[in-house]
Amino acid sequence: MKRRSPRTLSAGAIVVGIDTGGTFTDLVAIAGGEIRVHKVLSTPADPADAVIRGLREMLAGIAPESVTYSSTVATNALLEKKGARVALFTNAGFEDLIEIGRQNRDDLYALAPSRPEPLVARAMRFGVAERTLFDATIIRSLSRAELARIRRLAARSGADAFAICLLHSYANPKGEESIARALAPLGRPLSVSHRILAEYREYERFSTAVVNAYVAPRMSSHLKNLETRLEGARLRVMQSNGSAIGPELARAEPVRTILSGPAAGVIGAASLARAFGVDRFITFDMGGTSTDVSLFDRRARIRTLSHPDGYAVRTPVIDIHTVGAGGGSIARIDAGGSLRVGPDSAGADPGPACYGRGESCTVTDADLMAGRLVAGNFLGGRMKLYPERAARALSRLAREMKTNTIAAARGVIRVVNANMERAIRVITVERGYDPRDFAILAFGGAGPMHACELALDLGIRRIVMPRNPGLLCAWGASSAPLGREYSLTVRETNPNYRGLVARASALVRRAYAELGAEGAASIRHELWADMRYRGQSYELEIALTPRFVADFHSTHRRTFGHCAASAAVEVVNIRIRAVAGDSVAGPKRIARQAGKPTPVSSGRVLVGGRERAVPIYERGSFGAGARVRGPIVVVELSSTAYVAPEFILRVDDFGNLQLEATR
Repeated sequence: MKRRSPRTLSAGAIVVGIDTGGTFTDLVAIAGGEIRVHKVLSTPADPADAVIRGLREMLAGIAPESVTYSSTVATNALLEKKGARVALFTNAGFEDLIEIGRQNRDDLYALAPSRPEPLVARAMRFGVAERTLFDATIIRSLSRAELARIRRLAARSGADAFAICLLHSYANPKGEESIARALAPLGRPLSVSHRILAEYREYERFSTAVVNAYVAPRMSSHLKNLETRLEGARLRVMQSNGSAIGPELARAEPVRTILSGPAAGVIGAASLARAFGVDRFITFDMGGTSTDVSLFDRRARIRTLSHPDGYAVRTPVIDIHTVGAGGGSIARIDAGGSLRVGPDSAGADPGPACYGRGESCTVTDADLMAGRLVAGNFLGGRMKLYPERAARALSRLAREMKTNTIAAARGVIRVVNANMERAIRVITVERGYDPRDFAILAFGGAGPMHACELALDLGIRRIVMPRNPGLLCAWGASSAPLGREYSLTVRETNPNYRGLVARASALVRRAYAELGAEGAASIRHELWADMRYRGQSYELEIALTPRFVADFHSTHRRTFGHCAASAAVEVVNIRIRAVAGDSVAGPKRIARQAGKPTPVSSGRVLVGGRERAVPIYERGSFGAGARVRGPIVVVELSSTAYVAPEFILRVDDFGNLQLEATR
């Protein structure tokens, strides 16, 4: 990715990718092969303000043709408990299912485990007189009188949105559809469980529908506002599985967007993987509020169940683990006298102390005092930093720690690195992978500042830092294909491949029809099966090919250490993943390095446990083939990179920084 001036971006079909983070909103525009990038501070009160301001500043009045947007609106509504007042309609006697949940405990050893409060108050859960069995038989139908009662309850409830969740509606949706028709005239968002998730396991289906209802009004209002202000540009929204959908589906089913921002980063990495020359890496996206890590083993890993803030959501998501560790994470001394960093964040407002408004000591302040962040180059020099404010904040922390300011900065950096190291071990060691077999792909505004020490702690010898690392999520959004993913419970024992493909044909037709209606071309799809041995509780996801049974046995052995080739195999669900379109632009080669790279300045940088004079390079001055030994600092618009003395930096043909450990 290469930064261009406003005069060089041609008019015409301009495609824009946007990622809204907790601190910054990032934008990438592509037109005729030319690329322009931009960053603005996020506006949490109305995220659309930052989007529109960023577009105007970046495009200088030229209207984009399409905008693909990775949004945090649904995520924040859930995390901040600022969602809608929801009324839930379910079978009489099952009103408390969403609160009972499952017996699983996240922390087995907690003496007083806590669970999140249900998103629907007990008084807002209404039982209805209906019963459908697992085989689709209806033994108690909804009468006209019952539907009229449901409509009266809904009208008097004061709810902003309705969730409709009936037992076994995945097998026969007639009851849910009847209630949906009865409530439609009220004009409030409806979350109908079988439309969102046509799978068995009532708790996960009910919980997903309730979360969708909880975030729908806020997301719908935001997208309508954004569409209006985009003045005709076609809007698409990132899903958590790395593909994009139109605004209509995003308004109806915003639960599909809850991890859209982190997913965009993984898709951005995948779109550049060939240029990196590596297809096994750990994505390390450290932003202003959080750090997102994911394992990329020749392809992005997809899972179908996640628990954002403790609520079960069964929609396809890229397998991403998130921790509250970012540049804005607040450092403090806890009641026991230990240094803690995060998960609370200073965000964009007031932001770290060095932004000039906040007082809290954050990771960004520690990086600035450690010399790894260059004040004069922040956002290319467009945003002023206040080192004296960072120094005061760190001095207060240092007094509590009974040490000096530099030692306090070192402590903050070490603690946040430890938090991120644990996150990487979750997706590698705890899942049977050795992190030393992977490279680290470091991006986000703060990722390249912390990647070297993180790699050394994990024993990883290779790091890749893409061009414009602080904008990779926006690049991923611009590269995301249109997509659909649907599933269906089948519960077949010893299934036949051709029979399963036939069962999936309705899902295939639906996906192709919906993508075609959005003007998509070059549609392709994959079929998958959720499989288990008969009698097991949970499944493994296997590609549905003629070898799917053999692949299941081998995957079971690799995952659990054993298999039972003679045992009965059951396919629980089948699912389709369909995408359309290709990346709008690929990475471009850069000119070869002429002579030896020359630093633009030097600075005092904390290297290991002491300060040293370290050369500072401008990333744009590096040509392909350039080689520099650490320690150095590399500055650019979207991020700053710290290269530790244990690494040699090499610039590849596409301008990516390739770091190799020397010992």
